[in-house]
Amino acid sequence: MSADGGQRPPAGRQAGVPAAAGAGDPVRAAGCVLWRRPAAGAAVEICLVHRPRYDDWSHPKGKLKRGEDPLSGALREVEEETGHTAVPGAELPTARYLADGRPKEVRYWAAEAGPGTFVPTDEVDRILWLPADAARDRLTRPRDRELVDALLAALRDG
Repeated sequence: MSADGGQRPPAGRQAGVPAAAGAGDPVRAAGCVLWRRPAAGAAVEICLVHRPRYDDWSHPKGKLKRGEDPLSGALREVEEETGHTAVPGAELPTARYLADGRPKEVRYWAAEAGPGTFVPTDEVDRILWLPADAARDRLTRPRDRELVDALLAALRDG
């Protein structure tokens, strides 16, 4: 039992991941919490992507290609999904969860948006640039909301 009274996962298991999910390698993915300042001194805005297949709002991310470096994959996914190049910053917390019954691991980075133009696709049909609080509220999954806080902390500390 942990200090707060909760159950600890058995050795070698991750909290929140059922024992059966531990079999096999996790799906590897990467993404960014893409941000910009629309004007000097303005508050940070965060880019969210809408995926019509899931009807959700999330950060740009995607599966890595075989042998692809995670940061390179994260920047590729940002450009594919948002149309923007990005300048990477601090690495943010890695998300681990089950997707279609398989363990999935998504590494994230803070990334400042560079130039670009969004073009809707079947994968991402809309993007929004929102202030941090509005982005947190719009995100579909709680684990994605935690990344907004991690980005703001990284920007404060960096």
